[in-house]
Amino acid sequence: MSDSPKLALVTGASRGIGAATALALAAAGHHVILTARKEADLAAVEGRIHGAGGTATIAPFDLADSEAIDRLGAAIGARWGRLDVLVLNAAQLGNLTPVPHIDPKEWDKVIGLNLTANWRLLRAFDPWLRQSAGGDVVAITSSVGSKPRAYWGAYAASKAALESLIAVYGLETGAITPIRTHVIDPGATRTAMRARAFPGEDPASVKPPEDVAAIILAALAAPR
Repeated sequence: MSDSPKLALVTGASRGIGAATALALAAAGHHVILTARKEADLAAVEGRIHGAGGTATIAPFDLADSEAIDRLGAAIGARWGRLDVLVLNAAQLGNLTPVPHIDPKEWDKVIGLNLTANWRLLRAFDPWLRQSAGGDVVAITSSVGSKPRAYWGAYAASKAALESLIAVYGLETGAITPIRTHVIDPGATRTAMRARAFPGEDPASVKPPEDVAAIILAALAAPR
């Protein structure tokens, strides 16, 4: 087991920050498990990883399916017996609208993906993170989680809650396990979500996802 590559799981790995992070982790020697809804997009990222000499496994499913999260956790535990890196990247923006106008179904979807699914992932993978010689949990947040912005109610609330959830998990595990937690705000980044939130912005004016991947890899490489 000690000679096997580190194992990383990245959610939302089919594009943007998730894909860039998966590629960077693979280049650093990790075997990467790629999750997202669209199998074809995941296969394309997997192909890029294999083409660069890395290794990856795709696990296409919807994070709204809590039972699928549990099944993936059980499958990874049965096959590898541990998880070294969990990157909680997948997120949904929702419509930017006044708080009283947020559609209840959309609220449930945003909170369900951005918060509840991440809790389910922590719940499913905590046993395997504890089996790592040094597990790391990385959660991608947003500045609106700590500095609220008008019309971003559901997204801001979900990110603020996610930050608290990861902080609590870190306090619970930090003193008794080697697990570390990292909450990373990537800032303005060239992603599909950014383009939807700021449709008039020149994409070339903000940094590429690869820059965020480098920040994540640096956090993982920092001394314990």
